[in-house]
Amino acid sequence: MIFDSHAHYDDAQFDEDRMDVLSHLKDAGVAKVVNISNGWDDLLKTLELIKQVPFLYGTVGIHPCKVSELNDERMEQMRDFCSGDKIVAVGEIGLDYYWMSDPKEVQKEWFIRQLRLAKEVNLPVVIHSRDASQDTFDIMKAEHAGTTGGVIHCYSGSVEMAREYVKMGYFLGIGGVVTFKNSKTLKKVAAEIPLEHIVIETDCPYLAPTPYRGKRNSSAYLPMVVEEIARLRGISPEEVERVTYENAMRLYSIAE
Repeated sequence: MIFDSHAHYDDAQFDEDRMDVLSHLKDAGVAKVVNISNGWDDLLKTLELIKQVPFLYGTVGIHPCKVSELNDERMEQMRDFCSGDKIVAVGEIGLDYYWMSDPKEVQKEWFIRQLRLAKEVNLPVVIHSRDASQDTFDIMKAEHAGTTGGVIHCYSGSVEMAREYVKMGYFLGIGGVVTFKNSKTLKKVAAEIPLEHIVIETDCPYLAPTPYRGKRNSSAYLPMVVEEIARLRGISPEEVERVTYENAMRLYSIAE
């Protein structure tokens, strides 16, 4: 069984065939999916979607590129949402210095506030970090080390930083990028970091693996990610599938 630890099935790219796509995931061996909140409207869509699909779980949080949508009232609403059925984490939250939709200090403020919310409601965090590795790590270490745990989504940092996150008890999310020829550092991370700290993800509809790169991604493509991680580690795909499934269940505190 495969567990997609990070997907966005609320995205508009699935508007025409969302339920059809989701209904066929079991054919690819996908048993569970966590739909990750992005902006405020996406969060509200996620809350509805997880009611309709039994194997779909959700998160509560606002992406760093959309923190301008946050205010004190919405933070209180998010606190209430966190107690909802099938809500398993706070995320995706973090820093994004690539798009810079908001100034760094504004991003940091809302990142810290959402990390503190996660601690208050005792949920793990789903962390987004783009071109902000050191600032993300420093804030995580200062604010969140040794608390609720979580996952560094779409991990793109160094092997050394990966080891530091592992020491702090975090999981690393690895998806389609690991199949790209030029992803040498991520391939090294996937090969060297203990498998017990890796979860697999799609970030769909984005970041489809080779040979579907550039096309709409789906959890049904995750066997290709499993096979690449297995190849890099010299183990069987079945072992990668089993361990990463167990890891995601543990990360999100989901009981069978």
